[in-house]
Order: sequence, then C-alpha cells, then structure tokens
Amino acid sequence: MKNFLLLSVTLILLTSCSKNNNSSNIPYVPVNIDIYPANPQYNDINVIGGWLYINGGSRGIIIYRYTQDEFYAFDRHCTYQPTDACGKVKMDTDNITLLDTCCGSKFIVVDGSVINGPAGLPLKRYQTYYDGTTLHITN
Repeated sequence: MKNFLLLSVTLILLTSCSKNNNSSNIPYVPVNIDIYPANPQYNDINVIGGWLYINGGSRGIIIYRYTQDEFYAFDRHCTYQPTDACGKVKMDTDNITLLDTCCGSKFIVVDGSVINGPAGLPLKRYQTYYDGTTLHITN
C-alpha cells in the first residue's frame, strides 16, 4: 500500500509538472538554413561567444558560437506555457543566459537547459554542422 501511494503521488507530480512544460507543444516548423559566418551581415558570430538572432523556427532562432568550429542554435520559443504569445527568449545582459521576460525563465546558452523556472524543459535545439565555410542549421 505504501509503494502504491508513493507511485500515485509521483505520477500526479510528474503529470502536473509536465502539463505546462511540454516541449512537444512547441510547433514544429521545418528548419533548413545555411549561414555564411564570413558574410558581413553575420559579423556577430565571427568571434567565440558571439551570438545573433535569425528568422526561422517557431519564434526565431538564436545562434551562439561556442568554439571556432562549434555553434549552437535554439528556438526562441519558451517551453513554459508554449501557447502564451509572449514567451520569446532573448540574450540576457550577461551574454551566457537566455531570458524569457514574460515568465522569468532563464536558460543557459550552451545547452538550452533551464537554470531558473518556471520552465521545466530545455529550449528546443536545432542541429548544427559547420564545414569551415557554411553553418547548416536543421531539425
């Protein structure tokens, strides 16, 4: 009986937490973008730690240059209450976290994980491949 009660409470907590934080509720939008970092319009990602916003995905994409050859790309759609029209993350003033000013959730830019809720799920991450000339971003 004790185990059954513990299992029931655990299931209730898991389902209630995921109700407002289900990343599968973020709309799927096909992404197949090529960026040429050497192009002057992309100057902001020519340095390690550089970042920029581009169009694409559900609510835009943020690209972050982690190393000379490694980039990260995340959808700017906050995972907390994804149907809320306000949830769009932006780079915080520290240049290492992403902030949703509507709900206050913070995410780390190198992996999209939550560092401050109420969001419970990481940001949607896109696949990136850099061949030395072209940055390919896909889902």
